[in-house]
Amino acid sequence: MTTLPDSLENGSSYLSVYSQIYSVTEHVTHDLTATVSIRNTSRKDTLYITKGEYFDSQGKLLNTYIDKTIYLNPLETLAIVIAEKDKQGGAGANFIFDWQIKPNTSEPIFEGVMISTSGSQGLSFTTQGKKID
Repeated sequence: MTTLPDSLENGSSYLSVYSQIYSVTEHVTHDLTATVSIRNTSRKDTLYITKGEYFDSQGKLLNTYIDKTIYLNPLETLAIVIAEKDKQGGAGANFIFDWQIKPNTSEPIFEGVMISTSGSQGLSFTTQGKKID
């Protein structure tokens, strides 16, 4: 397929997020706040996000966070927050993002940061998005 110099390249990325994780057994869970970070890594070109969908552990669509094309300026970051009390996603929640960039532009980064604090204890970890077909 030939790409015209003024056309955009399409991509999709998968990002795992956790609104809950298991502790001790599969019957004990900890609820987490998840922050999804969408980062335009280009110093000069715009990133276009055409869709952002959130799915639960069974693959059921829970929410479409981005349903119209939005753009991120060079080095701009967009955050989506899944509240700790929102347990719908479960331990296998995920996002699929569809995006567009100019040819020869660096690809965006999709990250998840999960955190929970209770009393004097805290728990946090991150996930990285993966480009998919």
